[in-house]
Amino acid sequence: MTKKEAVAIFKAAFAASVWGASFIATKVALQGLSPYSLIWARFAIGVPVLGGALFFRRQWAGLPAGILPSLALLGFLGVALHQWLQSVGLLTAQASTSAWIITTTPVFIALLGYLVLKERLGSAKVAGIAVAALGVVVVVSKGDFSSLLSGRFGTVGDFLMVVSAVNWAVFSVISRVVLRRCPAALMMFYVMGIGWLFLNVPFFLLGPGFVDFIDLNLSGWAGLFFLGIFCSGLAYVFWYDALEVMEASRVGAFMYLEPLVALVVAALVLGEPVTFVVLTGGAMILFGVWLVNRSSGK
Repeated sequence: MTKKEAVAIFKAAFAASVWGASFIATKVALQGLSPYSLIWARFAIGVPVLGGALFFRRQWAGLPAGILPSLALLGFLGVALHQWLQSVGLLTAQASTSAWIITTTPVFIALLGYLVLKERLGSAKVAGIAVAALGVVVVVSKGDFSSLLSGRFGTVGDFLMVVSAVNWAVFSVISRVVLRRCPAALMMFYVMGIGWLFLNVPFFLLGPGFVDFIDLNLSGWAGLFFLGIFCSGLAYVFWYDALEVMEASRVGAFMYLEPLVALVVAALVLGEPVTFVVLTGGAMILFGVWLVNRSSGK
């Protein structure tokens, strides 16, 4: 292994770990902020961090003609809507449960590829989708399968997280087309910036505005700056750095760290229980996602 590869592995692992911890940081910040204030401030911090990194690393470039409408759509889906779903969802959903649910995004990407792009679904992918779906049921129900029949299945936040996973899958599929015309890091900067502009409307019209930040405690500020600087800024820089050195499949495998980091950090910081049932459901989700991601598709 070369030094360059070792650095790329560190950066990919760092980014995935940071994104795993983001669920806990969001829960902490939401104790003092409304969802509107949180996501507005997160990207008010994150966009300059990512833009500054691009500028100082001389990765800045002009945009291809006619690409702004696509970037606007991605900004709405990937920032405004996605972050609203997750922030509101985390008001009632556990951080660790949310991370397990979001891990199913590749499953929804495969389904969208089949339904919209007419991509083939092999037997391994079908099995993976089924196993991952059952894993989500196990995680959300905490093993209480009777809740499926009694109407006590999951929280509103759990269902918002499922919608968030579907939404991110749609975002990812559209991104594939845009990435053919625009470098990944540059695309993400504009997507974040435009998404942040969308967030200004609900922040000033529906949210409490700047008043929300007056009484925010130290842990709330720490969670907010962690989300802005690391999750919405440096993590993306490191992720795309890793993609320049390693194959996408190798980098993507580090996403399996995300729910595991969330599980550990949620237990340490929030006191969320780590149960055998949840670990079993999580293992099913990871195995199902692995089957879906197999290149053979058989």
